[in-house]
Amino acid sequence: MSFVKKLYSRNFFILNLILVGVLLGAGLTYLGVSRGARSAALPSAVLRAESPAESAPADVKAALAEAEAVQDAFRYVADKVQPSVVEVNVVEKAQAPQANPQDQLPWRFFFNSPDDGSGQQQQPYTEKGLGSGIIVRQDGKTVYVLTNNHVAGSASDITVITHDEKEYKATLVGKDERKDIALIKFQSESPDVAVASLGDSSGVRVGDWAIAIGSPLGLVSSVTTGTVSAVNRSGGPDGNINDFIQTDASINKGNSGGALVNIRGEVIGMNTWIASSTGGSIGLGFAIPINNVKKAIDDFITKGKVEYGWMGIGLDALDKASADEIGADPKKAVIAASVFKSSPAEKGGVLPGDVILKVNGEEIKGMEQLQRIVGDLPAGKTASLLVLRDGKQQPVGVDIEVRKDSAAANDGNYFPGLIVRSLKFDDLDPDKLPKGVKGVFVLSVADKSPSSVVGVKAQDIITEVNDKPISSVKDFYSAVNDASAKKLAFTVNRDGETISTLAYVKK
Repeated sequence: MSFVKKLYSRNFFILNLILVGVLLGAGLTYLGVSRGARSAALPSAVLRAESPAESAPADVKAALAEAEAVQDAFRYVADKVQPSVVEVNVVEKAQAPQANPQDQLPWRFFFNSPDDGSGQQQQPYTEKGLGSGIIVRQDGKTVYVLTNNHVAGSASDITVITHDEKEYKATLVGKDERKDIALIKFQSESPDVAVASLGDSSGVRVGDWAIAIGSPLGLVSSVTTGTVSAVNRSGGPDGNINDFIQTDASINKGNSGGALVNIRGEVIGMNTWIASSTGGSIGLGFAIPINNVKKAIDDFITKGKVEYGWMGIGLDALDKASADEIGADPKKAVIAASVFKSSPAEKGGVLPGDVILKVNGEEIKGMEQLQRIVGDLPAGKTASLLVLRDGKQQPVGVDIEVRKDSAAANDGNYFPGLIVRSLKFDDLDPDKLPKGVKGVFVLSVADKSPSSVVGVKAQDIITEVNDKPISSVKDFYSAVNDASAKKLAFTVNRDGETISTLAYVKK
């Protein structure tokens, strides 16, 4: 056998393995004896392992003490608030389309099914959902929990799981889609249910500690921390009229309806939605400020719904070009594009085209803010408005009434019932506008409104009002509000053609 083959033989391999074991054992024995001897020679004080804090310099020890104090604060908040935040499990009934074999036939591409217009038969099914809630009140055995409308507003079955893992059947007290809030209740024999302490969200500032508590993905009583990233954010989903507190505290599915609290353990907001490209938290969470819902809690308990104040104004945000023609700052004003006939606003003297600058001394910074201010005003209270009309500021007083959906939806009383823009509006392509035409661009027309009845359509360019030429948004509203005119008729440019509308008789 060659030397190379001997190296790879089984007997030679076993021999090498035995030799390695012997050498390794001898080495470990020597190290153990040597270490033991040295340990015996060292003082016992040296053998004791020091903690990092004990061996750290004085300035580090001070920093560690401060960090532990912050840690104690977070522990306090968690201990205080966790018992008042619950998990909300819901079941919703819905209708799902059932596949129909006839859907594959060619005529399905040309004609609708006679049953429901979709070509599919509707089948009932149940869908489970998960969210969080905040215990905001206890009245005897009745415990009230605040949550989101999108969590519990459509539920047929609601179960609340408290911090101590007890389950309770709950019922809906009231809901409101405009603010995406709902109140549910359950019965408890415990006289000392943990009720959350509601703070003052008006004092929240960017950079404050923000602590989110809820049940993300069903993980009950999860606590995440961060800071307040921004306040007064707008643009919530589904037409939500709230402003929002933005936070980088981790918020995920299931956190909706849970608490956002400050470092004192006071609820400053209700976690509601996230902006995410992944479906999970990327540090862009949004909470409804708790001040936005305090009145609603009382309304739910006493009336079963949120009672909004109503002026009867159709609001529109001002774009820069239109604002320039009116002489207003688009960031500090909202325009009353239309006014309901016989509404508190009309009775108080508000005219279409009035630019609202302040309400009760509070500066207006956006349409949602103005809606919240007016909505929270109680019926019977007089709101003091500061408006800009024909380039001049003037006060107007409006007696607030209770908002009724039937009145707010009656477009027949919505005067003039359209939204216009300057022809210099950024979204308009100047190359597609008729050359040399002056007037205002019709962005939208309310169905059944006076403007719709006489024949004005979206994308028309209104060039005359009652045969009077107009060249700006300011001109348009001045002509519409002309008290000497007993009718309202328009001349429009539509697809390059000049058209005269019918006349609406003013009443």
